[in-house]
Amino acid sequence: MHKPLCLALLLAASAAHALAADDATSKQTADFRQWQRRADAEQAAADSALADLKKRAVAGDAAAQFELGALYYQGQDVAQDYAQAAAWWVKAAAQDDANAQYNLGILYANGWGVAQDYDQARAWWGKAAAQGHVNGQYNLGVLYDKGKGVTQDYGQARAWYEKAAAQDDAQAQYNLGVLYDEGKGVTHDYTQAAAWYEKAAVQGDAAAQFNLGLLYDEGKGVTQDYTQAAAWYEKAAVQGLVQAQYNLGVLYRDGQGVAQDYGKARRWFEKAAAQNFAPAQFNLGVLYRDGQGVAQDYTQARAWFEKAAAQKDNKEAQQIAQQALQELDIADSQKPWHPNPAAQERERIRAAIQRLVEGKGGTP
Repeated sequence: MHKPLCLALLLAASAAHALAADDATSKQTADFRQWQRRADAEQAAADSALADLKKRAVAGDAAAQFELGALYYQGQDVAQDYAQAAAWWVKAAAQDDANAQYNLGILYANGWGVAQDYDQARAWWGKAAAQGHVNGQYNLGVLYDKGKGVTQDYGQARAWYEKAAAQDDAQAQYNLGVLYDEGKGVTHDYTQAAAWYEKAAVQGDAAAQFNLGLLYDEGKGVTQDYTQAAAWYEKAAVQGLVQAQYNLGVLYRDGQGVAQDYGKARRWFEKAAAQNFAPAQFNLGVLYRDGQGVAQDYTQARAWFEKAAAQKDNKEAQQIAQQALQELDIADSQKPWHPNPAAQERERIRAAIQRLVEGKGGTP
């Protein structure tokens, strides 16, 4: 009597599982159909919106013409087509749409959908800039700065950068700092350079942070302040700017503006060395050679000197690293290696290393 009852219960359980499986399949099918209906409805709405947008654009609506050009530029809801983007932006630009004028400049500068033509880029950016378009003003400044599509004119570059900088454009503020730093189109003025760098630096511009740090480091346009130099270098260094990483390592190595810390010097040199910055590679070699912040290790020292010596685009780094390698070769392998005790020689090498830092005004 018990066995058939048990069998019946098992059969009932199996049927229940089968029913649950059928229910799950039905639910999944229903969910998919519901999703498909939503997707179809969204596509229909997008098609309708696109058709309406095209209708308004054809009728001469400048905003619609700009938006349709943007869709073709991005390949959104339509196949990406820079030539179509250009065609619609020309129509909007002819109606003084500043964004369309600026975007046309981008297309001409890069040769996207049109033949590359810096003169056309300048013309369209000029139209946008005249309406106060900050990016148009900045890019126009760059053309005059670099002499692309126009005769190089630092005075014009400065004028356009100033307009963009007045709208808090960090890149324009940085570039103004460079002009004053290098005396291009303006009287050479480190104080003005520092002021413009600081405006860009507080907005997070890494190159401006580095250059401001360098001015504090060297006492140009500001009172020399290694603590300020270290602070600005660190802001740029954490953004990956190799020169800042190297200079911060030097400050930690020498204990200038920060407590001397060979371990931190090594870590910053390593970050810069990983980006193939020859002075950092050389200085890592020195730390390993002299056992500063690391266990003394001639093998590691040699490896880093060799990396620096292999940097063919930096002849000074090559020569100094090769000299260090030669000194390792002639050192007594049974005794700790000691650098040349002559103070003048140490200063000569240090000064040479300092000259390896890349010049001011470079972008990361």
